[in-house]
Amino acid sequence: MTVRNVHQRQLNAPVSQVAQLIQGLASKDDRLWPHARWSAMAFDRPLSVGATGGHGPIGYFVEAYEPGQSIRFRFTKPEGFVGTHSFEVESIDAGHTRLRHIIEMRLAGSARLQWPLVIRPLHDALLEDALDRAELFCGMQPAPRRWSAWVRFLRRALKRGRPTRRG
Repeated sequence: MTVRNVHQRQLNAPVSQVAQLIQGLASKDDRLWPHARWSAMAFDRPLSVGATGGHGPIGYFVEAYEPGQSIRFRFTKPEGFVGTHSFEVESIDAGHTRLRHIIEMRLAGSARLQWPLVIRPLHDALLEDALDRAELFCGMQPAPRRWSAWVRFLRRALKRGRPTRRG
């Protein structure tokens, strides 16, 4: 099974401003990743080719990186995710930029069920939250949105299985 999943947003900002969002990924000043609501993106070193990390149960490494333009990650987990996900910055004109996230992968084994039933709905909600953060960073007001009932259910169900911090 082949997957191509695209999320994008046109931002009222020049490329130089939007580029900061990609360059700040997984840093203390990360203004793109919605880490307040989702598992943080983290790597074993600053963003560079070969940096290894991921978010939550999703693992990947930086396969290609052009600061300010694009970053591509190659999946290492879950098992059965064979492919990449990337962020790209594209100039529309002097004051408008498109920020795009693309997943291109083949699914094997149990991932053929995990993706459509669990991971895709969560991924889609996470990416829309990230693009909302991008709009805020560019001085825009994102459209109000609410997670679907299925996403809310999955988040509750998956949270129950995790140990909690006490103290």
